[in-house]
Amino acid sequence: MPQPNEDFVGAVLEVVASIPEGRVMSYGDVAAAIGSRAARGVGQVMAYYGSDVPWWRVVRASGHPPQCHEGRALEFYRAEGTPLVWSRDGHVFRVDLARARHAPD
Repeated sequence: MPQPNEDFVGAVLEVVASIPEGRVMSYGDVAAAIGSRAARGVGQVMAYYGSDVPWWRVVRASGHPPQCHEGRALEFYRAEGTPLVWSRDGHVFRVDLARARHAPD
């Protein structure tokens, strides 16, 4: 997969850095905020460069946290008061997008 260009990387990281505590955006939301449809490109940027921004605030379209980072993300969600929805058995969670979705200006 080709590497995203530096302008795209910078734009993605800028949007993610601006997401307030307790709020989230989906990968597609971040892409749309920079005038793109490249949700997968956003995911790639987050995978390679996202450790210095609040990566847990970027979720899948379902509201589920980044794959393989659920436990660490949950710590951040609890600390920030991010609205969550739990499965009936209480083992699986997702972010309540209806309450937590951030729409940048």
